[in-house]
Amino acid sequence: MSESGRRGPNNSGSRGGGGNGNQGEGNRGQGNRGAGSGSRRNAQGRERNRGPQRGFTNNAPSQRTRRADPARLVAFEVLRAVASEDAYANLVLPARIREHRLDRRDAGFATELSYGALRGQGTYDAILALCVDRPLNQLDPAVLDALRIGAHQLLSMRVPAHAALDQTVGLARAVIGAGPSALINAVLRKVTAHTMEEWLDILLEQETDETKIAALRHAHPEWIVRALRQSLVNHGRPKSEIDALLEADNAAPVVNLVALPGLGELDEAFDNGATPGELVEGSALSAGGDLGRFESVRRGTTRVQDVGSQLVARALAGVDLGESPARGEKWLDLCAGPGGKAALLAALAYRHGATLMANEPAPHRAKLVQQALSAVPQEAWTVRTGDGREVGNENRESFDRVLVDVPCSGLGALRRRPESRWRRSPKDIGDLGPLQRELLNSAIDAVKPGGVVAYVTCSPHPAETTAVVSDVLGKRADLELLDSGQALDHVSLTGSLGAGHEHTAQLWPHIHQTDAMFMAIIRKKP
Repeated sequence: MSESGRRGPNNSGSRGGGGNGNQGEGNRGQGNRGAGSGSRRNAQGRERNRGPQRGFTNNAPSQRTRRADPARLVAFEVLRAVASEDAYANLVLPARIREHRLDRRDAGFATELSYGALRGQGTYDAILALCVDRPLNQLDPAVLDALRIGAHQLLSMRVPAHAALDQTVGLARAVIGAGPSALINAVLRKVTAHTMEEWLDILLEQETDETKIAALRHAHPEWIVRALRQSLVNHGRPKSEIDALLEADNAAPVVNLVALPGLGELDEAFDNGATPGELVEGSALSAGGDLGRFESVRRGTTRVQDVGSQLVARALAGVDLGESPARGEKWLDLCAGPGGKAALLAALAYRHGATLMANEPAPHRAKLVQQALSAVPQEAWTVRTGDGREVGNENRESFDRVLVDVPCSGLGALRRRPESRWRRSPKDIGDLGPLQRELLNSAIDAVKPGGVVAYVTCSPHPAETTAVVSDVLGKRADLELLDSGQALDHVSLTGSLGAGHEHTAQLWPHIHQTDAMFMAIIRKKP
């Protein structure tokens, strides 16, 4: 691939439909968007509206690209797996990168292209609908995925138009067929008629609804825009922050590392360009690349983990129970899979002379938990495979500290799971509510009098956060809500995260550069 075909993302290219089409426009030639080019007619008298200075290839069909560029092929395979197999991009992408043996530069390009096309899907589909002569749901799904890949390159990446067109059409010829590639070529040429901002202006010309405008500009479903705006207010933040929150959802997250306390170290990461984490001790912000080459990562003593997850685990471990030290305490991670928080808790428990039980209902995920915990001396932990709702009855008042990180909508991790925003629906949140309440009650049954439970979700939605906590506390007289914001501040390097509101705590991507983790620390009265 020539340099012109590998310009990579612009400063905000990973934001999908975030209104960033003017970035890097010089690379594509703003004057080549069809304005002022004049009318030309061919020998049959048909008018041609493409200006003579357009940067498209002049190659004859026999000379055009007929192979699939490996980086674009990886992105296409990721989108296909997400659409047809209900796969998760963050799990499929690394395997595809290894399979196609992409170097670091091409791997970065494939990552941006995959995640950007998935994040911006709703906005790109709205644009493509104006360029296709039939409803998008009548297109072959593989053709639509190729069009999304092309649209992201043309509108939100610093890839010259001729390279984006030539390589995307070449990909289509190689993996879909010559006929569909002609359609893809024609549609993407229409896409080049405008920048992203111009397309958004066209789409929103008659729109006055703020939610619909934000949904299209920031590539989020309307119901999620409304839910996140409500979440901001519910957790004590102004609703005017909604645009900043949506933009943060679309920004590629920095990779966070954690060294398991007393077991791991970050020297390798720092030697390879990582910088110390600013929010919590023993953390680092990675410069990227293949972290699996680090010996400490292979051993499992250094792990990839969002700093929000690190903070809530440390906050639970740091709550003062009135007895010091914690030697002999029993801790529980009720919903432990896949094991990231459990590994950090187990390391903290080992250092304090406590033990951890990690519970996971799904056997295959329980194996992942066991693998995650293997870096910690085995005398510090056990793994239970079973329904978390039964733990409270089987182990009544047995634990000093319990983490219950319940299954949730994942609205707080949209930046890490680019496809999830288009998969979720309001019904999912309603369906999860009873399970979340049952798990929290089980955790409370399992904790000793005087002990604490940390109710945690990776969602800021009130129906999954404060409503659950209020419902459970309202039905039990033996509970009290501790100051969760203060607990986070106690383990934070800043000492003042500003995450607390009415004794619960909510972290935010646009403020703390973390996933939107919610935490409520509940104490069972002695």
